[in-house]
Amino acid sequence: MNINIGINEQDRQDIAQGLSKLLADTYTLYLKTHNFHWNVTGPMFQTLHLMFETQYTELALAVDLIAERIRSLGVYAPGTYRQFAALSSIKEEDGIPKAQEMIRLLVEGQEAVVRTARSLYDVVEKANDEATADLLTQRIQLHEKTAWMLRSLLE
Repeated sequence: MNINIGINEQDRQDIAQGLSKLLADTYTLYLKTHNFHWNVTGPMFQTLHLMFETQYTELALAVDLIAERIRSLGVYAPGTYRQFAALSSIKEEDGIPKAQEMIRLLVEGQEAVVRTARSLYDVVEKANDEATADLLTQRIQLHEKTAWMLRSLLE
């Protein structure tokens, strides 16, 4: 069916491609955060266990918002580990790092999501896609705040 939302086909494809990378980064960060929630140990256990739970719960909701935006543009969203691994800029960890390293790795992951989201603005602005711009702005604000909170634990 023809999609006539005021954004041409090529721009919708380009935006969806960028959003697919954002989705992959967000899902990979979700998995990493959930893994660290399960496996954190040490004197900061309770604090980090609860903080990581809050973060992975928010990320789980975010992947749905991003995927639904991709679908709204008329493109299928990636949804497999293989697709996410190919698209994500965030690498998985081997083994279980110590708590302080978990925090550092999650800061890096949060910042990677911000960079991925920020990289989409050119195509989004060119297409006058305010809905995606709003989604990106919200994601950037949340990930920058989360990175700051995590960094504060390392000082």
